[in-house]
Amino acid sequence: MKLLRVGPAGAERPALLDEDGTLRDLSGVVPDIDPELLADPAALDRVRAAAAAGKLPGAVADTAPEGPRIGPPLARIGKIVCIGLNFHDHARETGAPVPEEPIVFMKAPDTVVGPHDPVLIPRGSRKTDWEVELVVVVGRTARYLETDQEALACVAGYAVGNDVSERAFQLERGGQWDKGKNCETFNPLGPWLVTADEVPDPQALAMRLWVNGTLRQDGSTADQIFPVAEVLRHLSHFMTLHPGDIVSTGTPAGVAMGTPEPKPYLRDGDVVELEIAGLGRQRQVMTSA
Repeated sequence: MKLLRVGPAGAERPALLDEDGTLRDLSGVVPDIDPELLADPAALDRVRAAAAAGKLPGAVADTAPEGPRIGPPLARIGKIVCIGLNFHDHARETGAPVPEEPIVFMKAPDTVVGPHDPVLIPRGSRKTDWEVELVVVVGRTARYLETDQEALACVAGYAVGNDVSERAFQLERGGQWDKGKNCETFNPLGPWLVTADEVPDPQALAMRLWVNGTLRQDGSTADQIFPVAEVLRHLSHFMTLHPGDIVSTGTPAGVAMGTPEPKPYLRDGDVVELEIAGLGRQRQVMTSA
């Protein structure tokens, strides 16, 4: 299933994108796409049954000519755990050694916005950068996982993420990476949460990102240093993952930081578009904060 949330920020309604590309209203079946839904197999089965029976009404139309706003596909996100330098080609382009184990950092849930919402370039920014990423949505509690099978069984679904980063804040201002990763709007998510049954192999997904129409990133999750299952196993020995937590699994080569001078960092008015095969497409306009 492709689950999503539509409507004004803070007042989104749960919806489903059916096989014909029609938005279907889920508000009569479940209250929201949230951790409680992901942790309840019976509720998910009700959604599947209603969709299969053709009983879901069309989503409420929006008066905007471009259609309804699409919000983040998951409400009440718990932790956002991110993996740095998780692609061989990205490590090469930045001149970093291949990590011996996953590099872990966190983003705050309030960085999350819809997939087409504006992204705010922070005041004083000189090096705002893009990163297309595969996001794993946790659906079962995960602690001390031992096998890949156990790890993948904890996955509720997958989504597209843009791990927007301010490199000067991240690397030149002291402290950890948090300063460059947690600016407002720095985590566009969606458009959909695609349930795990529709993604048979998370290590075979093409990933692309364009800036102002120029292709900047063109990679595949096959190039990940630590695959999804290994990342989840690793994390579960350092923290408990709960339904509604998300894990952003790294970006391929092609970020601004990895290009020759002058590096094409983002500026007001730039347009970023990104997609992952089967998981949908995002579009953001950069706007000064």
